[in-house]
Amino acid sequence: MKFETNKSIQILEKTPSVLQALLENMDEDWVMNNEGPETFSPYDVVGHLIHGEKTDWVPRAKIILEHGVSKPFEPYDRFAQYEESKGKTIAQLLEEFELLRKQNIQWLQSLNLTNEDFEKKGMHPSLGAVSLKNLLSTWVVHDLTHIAQVTRVMAKQYKEEMGPWPQFFRILSF
Repeated sequence: MKFETNKSIQILEKTPSVLQALLENMDEDWVMNNEGPETFSPYDVVGHLIHGEKTDWVPRAKIILEHGVSKPFEPYDRFAQYEESKGKTIAQLLEEFELLRKQNIQWLQSLNLTNEDFEKKGMHPSLGAVSLKNLLSTWVVHDLTHIAQVTRVMAKQYKEEMGPWPQFFRILSF
């Protein structure tokens, strides 16, 4: 599928409500458990998405549009949420994510980007030159990846209770 802003926004605007449906008012075991050392719980994923809203997608898009490759992106701290989320409930994180995402989508829509804009490039610290289209497409796939991660982590909570059935559920083998 070719990138289109409107198609991307269809996913980006739904992510907060999908995560709210999965995580709001859920027992802590569903929200706080992970897959082992150095893995994210659903709680961590929401914090990670918040950090991305603040420091990744829109700030990097602004750099591309305002500076091109002359100003490299700041490196992204994939684990900043551990400190930033301390003391917050999952409900607070979900609310913050929803608000930030709405603001970022409004900003994106306000730009009325052209095909020429989508081809503008920025400088990623490890990947090199990337286009605005690459960045925005990755934002969508990043959301979908983390939604899949949340459901996988949640599914694995009952893996040991399933008896012989885990072999039929690919989600449990990732």
